[in-house]
Amino acid sequence: NNNNNNIIMNMQYWNRETSKPGQYLVSSPIIKEAKIICLSDPNDGSNSMIYSYDAEQGKCVSSPCLPQGVEVIAVGTQIDDFDVEKLKGEKPNVIFCSHAKAREPLAKLINQIPSIEWIHSRSAGIDYVTSPTLSNSKAIMTNAKGSFSSTLAEYTMMAIAYYAKDLPRLLQQKQDKNWSKYSVQEIRGSSLGIIGYGDIGRASATLAKAYGMKVVALRRNPALSNNDPCVDLVYDNSKESIHKVMNTCDYILISAPLTAQTKGMIDKEAFVHMNKNAVLINVGRGPIIDEDAMIEALKKGMFKGVALDVFATEPLPSESELWEMNNVLISPHNMDMTETFMHEATEFFVHENIPRFIRDETL
Repeated sequence: NNNNNNIIMNMQYWNRETSKPGQYLVSSPIIKEAKIICLSDPNDGSNSMIYSYDAEQGKCVSSPCLPQGVEVIAVGTQIDDFDVEKLKGEKPNVIFCSHAKAREPLAKLINQIPSIEWIHSRSAGIDYVTSPTLSNSKAIMTNAKGSFSSTLAEYTMMAIAYYAKDLPRLLQQKQDKNWSKYSVQEIRGSSLGIIGYGDIGRASATLAKAYGMKVVALRRNPALSNNDPCVDLVYDNSKESIHKVMNTCDYILISAPLTAQTKGMIDKEAFVHMNKNAVLINVGRGPIIDEDAMIEALKKGMFKGVALDVFATEPLPSESELWEMNNVLISPHNMDMTETFMHEATEFFVHENIPRFIRDETL
């Protein structure tokens, strides 16, 4: 069950580009400890600010980077890695999740250890941890929203330029040593529809406006974008609004999270409404798009092309027709994978949220 709509998410917003680091009250006293269970690979070097594996002791130990009053008491990837009865006595209150298969062990830990107050996902997406157990838990859930947006926004503009300037033709002509001139499209004055106007959507809108594009945003609460200088129009995320954006925009960016409501949101009917000259870009999650319907629409020439960083099945199977299609730009879900991206996400947990937690401030 990937329904994450009932999870208690802390809605305070933090952004790597715009937020000032360390805006908690340093002068405030530390009033409680943080005892952390890490649902993580013990050898994950990106978590070195939290723990490291000590070969002599044969276990993971807390990093000296952790603030006073913070301790890692267990690290593992599956429930059998943990002595649950011992953990109950130690009363851990934090779970840090960074393992791709954390859903089942997380649910079991929540069920068996009532002292858990806070669960943090190192990634921005939380679909890999959601479950009915998590939804019913009283623990606060936080994530790394705001840590990966800039590079995905850059990818969005690259994908737009890929089609506007016909990069496939340019590369082919270089290979053929062919000096044939051809017309290109101007990005300025074109329109970008953003389905899922959260942190990634707004970062993309910021760059789009710098290019002189018109930006149309879809979000659950349009009022949140009142007076937003990056948006020209904002609609709700109803089916009618999706169809309107698909029909009127030159480029459509999918940057929504995967929930029960967004799964399959871009379906066969949506492609029927799509502008035949439009390009679809997906940096959200693969299952948001009905992939079979998209492939069928591409075959029929119902729209110009797609740029996909995420897929319904990953890795993308070698037999997928998408590999063979000329109007499909494929990246292996790595457009947020800078050399330091996971380290930065862990630093956010250590430097921004843990200090707030031990001071009992809003995460």
